[in-house]
Amino acid sequence: MREKILHKATDMFLTLGFKSVTMDDLANEMGISKKTIYSHFENKTKLVEESVMDLFWFISNGIDEIVSVQKDPIEELYEIKKFVMCHLKDEKSSPQYQLQKYYPKLHDTLKKKQFEVMQKCVLDNIKRGIKLGIYRDNLNVEFVARIYFSGVISIKDPSLFPMSMFSHPLLEDSFLEYHLRGIVTPKGRKKLNSIINSNQE
Repeated sequence: MREKILHKATDMFLTLGFKSVTMDDLANEMGISKKTIYSHFENKTKLVEESVMDLFWFISNGIDEIVSVQKDPIEELYEIKKFVMCHLKDEKSSPQYQLQKYYPKLHDTLKKKQFEVMQKCVLDNIKRGIKLGIYRDNLNVEFVARIYFSGVISIKDPSLFPMSMFSHPLLEDSFLEYHLRGIVTPKGRKKLNSIINSNQE
């Protein structure tokens, strides 16, 4: 039952937002009593914490699996983007932004963990791309990895990128293309263009 509550809560938080979902909403949606929820999670903050970390580890493990296949580095980034977007439900409710606003401590913890995971993944991706001749060999690898992370975080901020102007999939696509166009060689650009063209078909 604990797992069921956690998964349903995560689903609702991502769809409706951390602030909007109450314990009553969750109990009604699941057809159980609030008492049952409280027997597993002492309060909503605890439930939000566990839900966020559960999703974080699920996504991290998924990214590890994609990386372990050792695909072409450009393809790998598109695969990761697709996987993450599939599990973050298009983020209509801006969960990251809501976390920052209503659960700042948890947001900071999550951001540190995201940085550790992404930094390793992106550094490896860049180094492999340089070796394969699809990324430029004069890149400052640490700088590129960090600027990529800061961009991924920034495009989730609705005060910078309002949803009335940008859909989430468009932001993700545009940002990834922007990142890659800045680091690819002519050989890498051919690969990137073919991926973009096949995604548009």
